[in-house]
Amino acid sequence: MPDWLDLLLLAGATIAAVAAAILGMAAARWNAATASTRTRLLSGQQPPTVPTYSVRQLAGLPPPVARYFRVALQEGQPIVTRARVNWTGEFNIGKPGADKWAPFTAVQDFVPGAPGMLWDARMAMAPGVDVRVRDGLVDGVGSMRAAVLGLVTVANANPSADLTIGSMQRYLAELAWLPTALLPGQGVAWTPVDATRAVATLHTGPLTTSVEFRFGVTGLIESMYVPARIFDDGRHPPSRHPWQGRCLAFTSRDGMMVPADAVVEWLLPEGAYAYWRGRPGAILYEYATRRSTVRPSAP
Repeated sequence: MPDWLDLLLLAGATIAAVAAAILGMAAARWNAATASTRTRLLSGQQPPTVPTYSVRQLAGLPPPVARYFRVALQEGQPIVTRARVNWTGEFNIGKPGADKWAPFTAVQDFVPGAPGMLWDARMAMAPGVDVRVRDGLVDGVGSMRAAVLGLVTVANANPSADLTIGSMQRYLAELAWLPTALLPGQGVAWTPVDATRAVATLHTGPLTTSVEFRFGVTGLIESMYVPARIFDDGRHPPSRHPWQGRCLAFTSRDGMMVPADAVVEWLLPEGAYAYWRGRPGAILYEYATRRSTVRPSAP
């Protein structure tokens, strides 16, 4: 073998080793930052006012909300103090009218006693090219950062009231995956709208926000709706449009009825633009009284 070919192979191996080391360090830094943020989220946790659910807690709630809890929960259900959801799904990296779905996996922590959440996702943009995304509601502040391979930052939103309100709205909507966090006494207040709708309101520090929950014929959540949420596609100036998450199927997890499949979309003037589709895999619930690991189950 010619000497130049030996040198070329050695150079290629060296470059590959250096690239692998750089990516390994980037992943380690990303994971360390995620762990640090998760620690801050957990440090703000307050214990629930009661350890278990009882139908007596439903007194005074709007009728569709009380019916939902009767369907979604069992008497004596322990109150969730923390949940970790392992997600699979697809994220639309295209634009309205030109969908381009990219698969993702994510781990999401919820801490109702904070209240807050943390989402840590890996999205496949191209073969061998992932984007790491971390966003959430921690210490009463919304945040969002995305980086190619965890190394090259492509989005890093500055803290703002609008960002935090959006994070609060998402957190409220996603409490469908831990129904006890929507009970009275868990920081959420309910206001009636009509026989199938009610508004959930959450206070975090000086900020307040609301999400409208719509309930189906079974009594379970059909959709979560915000009439004017900030839409920013990076191509046009930010504007406000209706936003909703739709629950497509339900499954029983540790005695609670939670969505098994969901889609999130913007309701733009030109029509609905779905940008997120997801399904929970394994879920770890921690309770005021015990801990339980819940494995995937059929819808």
